[in-house]
Amino acid sequence: MKRISIIILIISAMFFSSCDVLQQVLDEASSQTTLTNSEIIQGLKEALTEGAVSSSSVLHATDGYFKDQAVKILLPPEANVIVENIRKVPGIGDKTMDDLVLRINRSAEDAAIEAKPIFISAVKTMTIQDGMAILKGGNTAATDYLRRKTYTQLKSAFSPKINTSLNKKLVGNVSTNKAWTDVTSLYNKVAPFIGKPTVNTDLGDYVTRKALDGLFVKVADEEKKIRANPYQYTSDIIKKVFGYAKSNL
Repeated sequence: MKRISIIILIISAMFFSSCDVLQQVLDEASSQTTLTNSEIIQGLKEALTEGAVSSSSVLHATDGYFKDQAVKILLPPEANVIVENIRKVPGIGDKTMDDLVLRINRSAEDAAIEAKPIFISAVKTMTIQDGMAILKGGNTAATDYLRRKTYTQLKSAFSPKINTSLNKKLVGNVSTNKAWTDVTSLYNKVAPFIGKPTVNTDLGDYVTRKALDGLFVKVADEEKKIRANPYQYTSDIIKKVFGYAKSNL
């Protein structure tokens, strides 16, 4: 019966001169197609993989983090007292702190590409129960699932890569960790004399968490795009799964 309905819809589309109307009718016809469990999982995995690849590549590019206000990594809150006081030093204050922020973001950009295979491998653990919940969920249900299920594992795997990057001489032949240590050491020497507390921040852990947060922001953006307009993608399975979800759920 459903097949007959689809045929009727397609035939009726021939009476419309507008291509937009024709496409709409065809989309409605395809949305009536049922999905198998394997198709749901395949479509979701492909969509998440595409989102992960795109996100990590975008963030890995120069200024991927630094010039994107949604994911740009600023200094840790504990460093506010340093920023406030060092920026007061004429001629070197602003440049010192701005360079440090640049170094932190360069480290995240340098390591972002390493997250891609780790993130993609996590997609493989998705079950059909997970898939159905994601398909029926909100605009970031897949991203939320991935973050909830894999964040700790990703952080443990990504952290050494970030720390390695922080020790690379990325700007001015000085590593980010060296620049951070120089700034905090200098500040901690004078802090007691100006009535301020010393600062002891694990920069590697902080940058790792912020870098992963930014990665998930980008993956969520990709998921929203797919859910909003699945027919713009070349993948037939993405069109079928998310087209069905958009029209029927």
